[in-house]
Amino acid sequence: MDDLSRRSALKLVVLGTTLLSARRASQAFAQANSAKAGAISNLSNTHDRVWLGGSFWANPMEDWRIIDGAAECIKPGGDRNVHLITHQITNAKGSFEMSVRVSRVATGKNDGGAGFRIGIQSDIKEHRASSFAKGGINAGFDGNALVLGQGSNKMDANIKFEDLTLHLSGSPGDKQYALTLTLKNKAGDSIGTITQIAAPAAILGNVAVVSNLMSAQNVGMGGRYRFADWTATGDAFTIKPDQAFGPILWAMYSLSDSRGDEGFVMKLSALTGPLGEKDNKKITLQIKKEGAWKSIADAELDTDAWTAVFRIAKWDEKTATPYRLVYQQSNRDGSTTEFDYTGTIRANPVDRPVRLGALTCQNDYAFPYEPVAKNVVKLDPDMLYFSGDQLYENHGGYGIIRDPAEPAILNYLRKFYQFGWSFRDAMRDRPTLCIPDDHDVFHGNIWGESGAPMKAGTTSSEGGYRQPARMVNVVHRTCAGHHPDPYDGTPVLQDISVYYGDVVFGRVSFAVLGDRQFKSGPQHVDTGGGRADHVQDKNFDTSKLDKPGLVLLGERQEKFLTEWADDWRGCDIKVLLSQTPFAAVATHHGGYNGYLKADLDAGGWPQTARNRAVKILTKAMPLHINGDQHITTLVQYGVEKQRESAWSFCPPAIAVGYPRWWRPDEVGMPHENRPKHNLPHTGEYIDGFGNKVYVYAVGNPEVGKEKNRYDLAHQKGSGFGLVIIDTKKKTYEIHSYRFNIDPTDGKEGNEFPGWPVTIQQKENRGENVIG
Repeated sequence: MDDLSRRSALKLVVLGTTLLSARRASQAFAQANSAKAGAISNLSNTHDRVWLGGSFWANPMEDWRIIDGAAECIKPGGDRNVHLITHQITNAKGSFEMSVRVSRVATGKNDGGAGFRIGIQSDIKEHRASSFAKGGINAGFDGNALVLGQGSNKMDANIKFEDLTLHLSGSPGDKQYALTLTLKNKAGDSIGTITQIAAPAAILGNVAVVSNLMSAQNVGMGGRYRFADWTATGDAFTIKPDQAFGPILWAMYSLSDSRGDEGFVMKLSALTGPLGEKDNKKITLQIKKEGAWKSIADAELDTDAWTAVFRIAKWDEKTATPYRLVYQQSNRDGSTTEFDYTGTIRANPVDRPVRLGALTCQNDYAFPYEPVAKNVVKLDPDMLYFSGDQLYENHGGYGIIRDPAEPAILNYLRKFYQFGWSFRDAMRDRPTLCIPDDHDVFHGNIWGESGAPMKAGTTSSEGGYRQPARMVNVVHRTCAGHHPDPYDGTPVLQDISVYYGDVVFGRVSFAVLGDRQFKSGPQHVDTGGGRADHVQDKNFDTSKLDKPGLVLLGERQEKFLTEWADDWRGCDIKVLLSQTPFAAVATHHGGYNGYLKADLDAGGWPQTARNRAVKILTKAMPLHINGDQHITTLVQYGVEKQRESAWSFCPPAIAVGYPRWWRPDEVGMPHENRPKHNLPHTGEYIDGFGNKVYVYAVGNPEVGKEKNRYDLAHQKGSGFGLVIIDTKKKTYEIHSYRFNIDPTDGKEGNEFPGWPVTIQQKENRGENVIG
């Protein structure tokens, strides 16, 4: 859709413009364009709920509600704000006007006032990234002062802070930009005005409304404000309705051969924002047949996870099928508004290689990861795999909530939505497998202990789950609820769900594991001091850490793997998908000189359980694709001897936060049989736990110093993987791409040293060809 910009006559009804599809957004904007000047928003016609609407991003979401037709902040913390994501001020030669009706709901010891903020820009000047940026020009009131930028004007001390209207206008000059803020009372009388001059560049970027503008003056002791009838007009704005996010935020689906009476089964999750008690909870799935949309199923939204899951057996896998998700929003006046979200269910790829995008770990300093997200779409894989850490605790700021469950869930969902906001265009048209890892459940490391609650200690080095089981189950449903039915769906302790099982697509059998869910915690062993999960002493005997009874995958998953290794129905080649490599391929953690002999978070511990898993894999001959480690590696496992079992590919993190390096040559780890390419830090090694591992390629990062988020991510070794699985040739062609590149331009250096690599299936049982 073309930008609606430089139209000074447009009076946009901002609140309530939540349409996702360009067609429906266009219709809404046409109605707004014909509305009378001063027309109020449709928010007054929206039921009470958490999620404000598709035109907005609320910081943080869990602190905002629609209450009686207005957006109300329910927490007294500083700098609670709502961005208008469909609008940015981009034309400093144009003018604009905004107004909003403001009321104070509650005052606090250090009330920070309320108002607008304009000129909010991130380093990349992108609307999603700017929704989390600090800075900008405040325009509102603080106590009895009208505030605009660095200026302020005192007002009447007896102002009643209810039904006030803030009006902000801007107009260009020769080399300056004039801003005028006026505050009017309920009767429409002016009770204060202030004008300031700004640099034209300073007004550009996102616009927002803010509860507690003066955030430095309060820490959870501010006032609470509500906002209604936010309008915007002017040719300074660029307006992009298709930037709306919701009410159907995105969708993920899988397509798998059941190898039984159900044929191919398609499962799809539709995700919405948290709706209200009186909102419609039904989503309809339609498919396009002979040029017409046909409804084939309805699904109810789960009111914890806010996902509607469709399961359609006997799916026609031979034909690409357009789909449409339809949501009928019920309004307060009894009317309905229809929204939709579209995509394509791909045909099952046969008689050609299957292209798998491999992605992991997205720290939000590089949000929205556009180089990776766009390159994935450009390379057009048949399927995507996200191996965990779709979020980190720092996502979006404002901290984490441990318990109780309901606010913890909202806190999680808000952070998780950044994942979909970044990758929904890649996911809408191809099957996606997505599993959670430690940070998804707010842990530095997760040692699931078969679902046991964490008793004490820290979330980095104590076993069990710290978060409420209800919240953990939401994490599982939002990430993997669209996966094929699990191998054995019996919950573990605390009634926490499981998701391990297989997927057969394109004559490739994928085994999906939760290799952290059953794993024993470090509290069972003594690592010699310091953090319980870190071995710092180079001379420490790590064989002492391999105690009887310690668990890696657990009996249930080992049973599944054993059966999967023998099951060749519907497939010619296999892939194992899990969170982390079954080896410890990092020597330095956190800082460049942060040496660790061993990190129990790696899949190389416990050793006996690791070796048992590797031996099971040998029969299945899969490539193991994983993640978590923030450093891309290509290694081959051994137990009794080197290079006798499966290869492991750990792709680079989408955005590396905590860095790791593999620099064994620098710390005196002996090696043998370096590959023919003769790259440093490669060859046959004994890792920190005593496991045999052949390191063929590694992508060590630089120390991150760049200021631009995308340059920093690139420098820190971020990127993504692509695996081309040829079921005829029985090969895996493995690519490890850097972050800020164009993978189609053929430039040397687009991939990390040592890639691409082609591995034959038989090499996963030790019949090695690569040297």
